[in-house]
Amino acid sequence: MDKLTEIMAHKREEIAPRLRPVSDAELARFGDRAPSGPGFIEALAEAPGLGVIAEIKRRSPSAGQIAELPAAEEQARKYLNAEADAISVLTDEKYFGGTLKDLWAVTDFIGDHRRSTPCLRKDFMVHPLQVLEAAEAGARCILIIVRALKDDEIKRLRDAADIAGLDILYEIHTEPELERALRFGPEMIGVNNRDLARFRTDLAFSEKLIPQIPDNILAVSESGIFTPEDGYRVFEAGAKAVLIGEALMKLDEPEELVEALHNAG
Repeated sequence: MDKLTEIMAHKREEIAPRLRPVSDAELARFGDRAPSGPGFIEALAEAPGLGVIAEIKRRSPSAGQIAELPAAEEQARKYLNAEADAISVLTDEKYFGGTLKDLWAVTDFIGDHRRSTPCLRKDFMVHPLQVLEAAEAGARCILIIVRALKDDEIKRLRDAADIAGLDILYEIHTEPELERALRFGPEMIGVNNRDLARFRTDLAFSEKLIPQIPDNILAVSESGIFTPEDGYRVFEAGAKAVLIGEALMKLDEPEELVEALHNAG
């Protein structure tokens, strides 16, 4: 069993006890309200140069423990000070050390400080209930890992996100996954430079796949970005934004790296 298969199997088991039908009316409560500030895709499209999605991530199966982080909002404070364009909050506990409470804490912190930086709920999505949870917690976007889901599961998540007014980051790693993602009319596609089966990382995946993403779709390069040179490399391939976690989590003051990544574009 590869690592992604293991993670997805655990996620399905983890959420099974709380699964229930989710009505369109429940989701529409969030889609019908007027959100404050830009949406997730809008914030990245309007970013100066290369957009930066700064990720809150305590640990990962590939890197192990990345940073001790008692309070997710403290990391959010650093990212707001660094003027990151968006924030990704990992809410998977077993493999990444996050919780849904982290997302609530971060979005509350952003609102309390009268900022409008949009957040992504980064998790292994399998059911519309997780979409509802994301909307309730103040997220403006969800992640769909194309390889991990069947087409009907992707459609259910997409439909739920559309009703709730959430953007979607469709994550791919191969050409067949890109072909599948394009069937769902995506506005944003992320190329994960890390092979989630073996957790090996290579920016060549962005260089190969991003040029194949249509120009009207916002392209994001995810994972393996540690330096401004890495940012410039994926920008040259056509990325409009990068998702970066480990490198930023290890910095006490991430402002310089975020600014350099902006300038890389």
